[in-house]
Amino acid sequence: MVLGVAGLSVGLALGGVVLLVALGWTLQRTVDEEAFRTADAVARLAGENALPDPLPVAGGQLRVQVVDSAGRIRAASIDADRLVPMVRPDQLTGTGRQRTVVPGQRLGWEGPVRVVAVPARSAGEPVTVLVGRSTVDVRHATQAARTVLLVAFPLLVGLLAVVAWRVVGATLRPVEALRSGAAEITGRDAAGRLPVPASQDEIHRLAVTLNDMLDRLAAARARQRSFLADAAHELRSPLTNMRTELEVAQRLGDRTDWPAVAADLLTDTERLGRLVDDLLLLARLDEEPAHQVDHLRAAEPVELGALLTEVAARWPGPTAGTGPAVVGAGSAVPPEVTVVAVAGAVWTVGVPDELRRVLGNLVDNAVRHARTRVVLAVEPAADGAYHLVTVTDDGPGIPVADRERVFRRFARLDEGRARDAGGAGLGLAIVRELVRRGGGTITLDDAHPGLTVRLHLPLLPDPD
Repeated sequence: MVLGVAGLSVGLALGGVVLLVALGWTLQRTVDEEAFRTADAVARLAGENALPDPLPVAGGQLRVQVVDSAGRIRAASIDADRLVPMVRPDQLTGTGRQRTVVPGQRLGWEGPVRVVAVPARSAGEPVTVLVGRSTVDVRHATQAARTVLLVAFPLLVGLLAVVAWRVVGATLRPVEALRSGAAEITGRDAAGRLPVPASQDEIHRLAVTLNDMLDRLAAARARQRSFLADAAHELRSPLTNMRTELEVAQRLGDRTDWPAVAADLLTDTERLGRLVDDLLLLARLDEEPAHQVDHLRAAEPVELGALLTEVAARWPGPTAGTGPAVVGAGSAVPPEVTVVAVAGAVWTVGVPDELRRVLGNLVDNAVRHARTRVVLAVEPAADGAYHLVTVTDDGPGIPVADRERVFRRFARLDEGRARDAGGAGLGLAIVRELVRRGGGTITLDDAHPGLTVRLHLPLLPDPD
């Protein structure tokens, strides 16, 4: 505010100086114009050899002399000196219009006198018309203006300083409240909200925006803490199993079945490795803008029918080949994984490894919960934009209220948590992120009985 008032003072001072200069120049120009008008009128009379004596001059502010080349006064106004010219002959050039300033004592006036000279001819010989006018009134007007400015300037600056202090103070008071609120929130390292001023102005909108940002930061921090807690819990489980197995083996000594221990440790290590890979993948997906260029470069045409057949071959079944025995829900017999054939090739665009990961996670989740079967199908795009891939199982399904929650990280339903062997609740979260990254969508629907996962993938015309 001090700098603002100082700048305003400098600006007002410069404006006052310019005003005084302009006023003085304007008044002086008015004096010169009046004197030249009188001189031109007398010069016309001289050219007509009709100079009266004394010369008629309106008002008492002007004095006129007509001087010949020898410096003699040929005619003068009634109050002008008839012996001594206002300007010495040696000061006159004899050609052109001139103006000069002489002391007022020579004419009996106070202060400087403005004298103009206009050449003329009278009776065939050259003469010069001299017109003098006092500039006392110009000086008085300039001094009066200067006095007014000198008196009004400090008062004006003081008034503006007070107004600026009140206005700036009132404007910055909400900003100071925001600053102190932010300092308090930062100091206690806890969630909070900044005070929102009642005025509907920029400060109000700033406070609302900052509160929205704080809410998002608090939500992100809560998600981060929850994610770290869940990750620590999931990582601790296999580590605890491994430590327990090693401690038991160490206590048994020679009676330890080391091949069995090694197999159990390998299983826990693989589970731990899958969990770490999932966490790294989610961290990479969270940095999507940094990897978007690499993702676009890796995208290529993918035929969905062949991809579904390839993924289904990982699980046992009459038409899916051989594989590890995975027991479905409520049954000791692995559920049958089948692919519904489709006529012709169905092409999409994406990263093949990511699409395999998506379908693999969906089928793995369906196999763990299915009773007898899992069906994979693809429907060519009917709307000209997306293909529909469905993964259907005949398991218990997912309640409508929980269909959004299952896509959260480390989210597992209680029933699934009780019988889910090795799942960490990251599969569907990874699926949603990869599908969104590829420009598709995923939804859950009832299969009566069971659950149907609907996967919409971008359409790609047949590359052939």
